[in-house]
Amino acid sequence: MTHPEYILTISCLDQRGIVHRVSGFLADHGCNIIDSAQFGDAQSKLFFMRVHFASEDVTVSDEVLRADFALLGASLNMDWELHDAAAKPRVLLMVSKIGHCLNDLLFRYKSGLLPVEIPAIVSNHTDFYQLAASYNIPFHHLPLAAGASEQAKLAQEARILEIVEHNQIDLVVLARYMQILSPSMCAALKGRAINIHHSFLPSFKGAKPYYQAHDRGVKLIGATAHFVTSDLDEGPIIEQGVERVDHSMGPETLTAIGRDIESVVLARAVKWFTEHRILLNGHKTVIFN
Repeated sequence: MTHPEYILTISCLDQRGIVHRVSGFLADHGCNIIDSAQFGDAQSKLFFMRVHFASEDVTVSDEVLRADFALLGASLNMDWELHDAAAKPRVLLMVSKIGHCLNDLLFRYKSGLLPVEIPAIVSNHTDFYQLAASYNIPFHHLPLAAGASEQAKLAQEARILEIVEHNQIDLVVLARYMQILSPSMCAALKGRAINIHHSFLPSFKGAKPYYQAHDRGVKLIGATAHFVTSDLDEGPIIEQGVERVDHSMGPETLTAIGRDIESVVLARAVKWFTEHRILLNGHKTVIFN
């Protein structure tokens, strides 16, 4: 018999006995812990925990498990979430005219390496509608003209949020979506939108950053995946990657290497999110690998 599995994530003020009370609760409710990780932050005084467990008592329903843990959570003033480990998070991908991250995520999804559902792709251009069609994923073209008014931008974002709500999206991934989201959009997607950018920021802004980096003779290039906030490209960091380069490499080579790093870093961040391994800790994150 296969027992249902869950992932429990917790954050609260650090205090004596949290692990004992959580593990005791699970044992009392017929649950068996498969793996567990915890971390106490000496600076923020917060405690973080992720527990993967199986519910082995058929008399304890999902509703009972959640209702009873809510009492424990309230007694410790916890922020907690209980996820069905078998459920595949629903992910919305957003892209503009550069498609390496989109293509990589779609391949990982199709090959089973990324356990998600992708009910929609949104773009302000039409470049990748055929790619979306090849994966049988609905493609939403929401154009936004250069120099568009604030009203036009907010109207386009409202349409995106409609797609998010209609498709019950758990995570929005900006897979090189080259539009700045409004503060209201960032607030609506707080903690469930991930962006990727090259790690030259803020040194090399604007067009062709790898060409700018080549002109300056950089020795390391990289990428950063982070949560989206109204502070442009400064949200809590989830994952980073770097690669050493040298004088013999032209700007095209640097661009190719950079795009590989961006794809891998973003894929890791998305996978960790879907496995409920990321917990917010103020302006930082706790990642339970």
